[in-house]
Amino acid sequence: MLSLVIPIFNEEKLIDELIRRTASAIESITMDYEMVFVDDGSTDSSLSKILFWQQQNKKIKILSLSKNFGHQAAYTAGLEHAKGDIIAMMDGDLQDPPEILAEMYQKLINEDFDIVSGKKNGRKGKKSRNLYSWLFHLVFKHISEIKNIENYGNFSIMKRDALNALLTMKEKVRYLPGLRTFIGFRQGNVEFIRDDRFRGDPKMSIGKLFRLAADAIFSFSRFPIYFCLILGIIGTLVFLSAGIYVLIAKVSGFALTGWSSTLLSIYFLGSIQLVFLGVIGEYVYRGYKESQNRPIYFIRKFYDGGGSEKR
Repeated sequence: MLSLVIPIFNEEKLIDELIRRTASAIESITMDYEMVFVDDGSTDSSLSKILFWQQQNKKIKILSLSKNFGHQAAYTAGLEHAKGDIIAMMDGDLQDPPEILAEMYQKLINEDFDIVSGKKNGRKGKKSRNLYSWLFHLVFKHISEIKNIENYGNFSIMKRDALNALLTMKEKVRYLPGLRTFIGFRQGNVEFIRDDRFRGDPKMSIGKLFRLAADAIFSFSRFPIYFCLILGIIGTLVFLSAGIYVLIAKVSGFALTGWSSTLLSIYFLGSIQLVFLGVIGEYVYRGYKESQNRPIYFIRKFYDGGGSEKR
């Protein structure tokens, strides 16, 4: 059985096209499937539209979360409730073309991979957002402790054993593409051109994208700590040299005049300390979130497609 997990947040404008194209794509692979939609606290008619489609297709299942917990939490909810032997992940904005699922499925089965990820070989849409994404993947490629993750997103398909391994990791601050790569197994990829949104505005704002990038970097890289260490060493060497110069100047009989150099030194050292505190604060915050051990999400209702709903 094939399970497809799709998180949804205020996507009423494209639900009809999403379900039509996705159902057609999956049914070209197998008729033994389920589509698990995770309504991540939508405030529009997204849930009611999916429920309407569920009346026509009982293979549609819906997890309605109690509020908006975020993209990665919604994916986690869907993955934990998926029942298939093979499980796929796909964003609900049609930027991940559902027609690619057939190629990913065939590669997973015929080439004996455990995980096949969609690798973005190009992007349509706004150039500014594409630039931010390109810069993140470029930086993350060089500083992360996991390899072969460049241009990978959530779009993927995996076997049950791989998903079980993925679900054993319970951290609260999650970056699923990194976790999926971290677990190992035999991994392949299918290259595709990422589409522009079919309709509507992006639900991941620039701020949310930066927070997701920060989660990825702080979870899978020691670079922020190394950066602080290197910056501190450079600052120490610079001001050690400056101190030697001042001593030589005093001995030689010409004293430095003015306060500009003193003020610049204070501001420079103060800025370094603030950078250190900011980086340390990020790690402390993430450690604090883990120690709270709060659930990643809460389910308000589960619509199983069989005419019943569970709270």
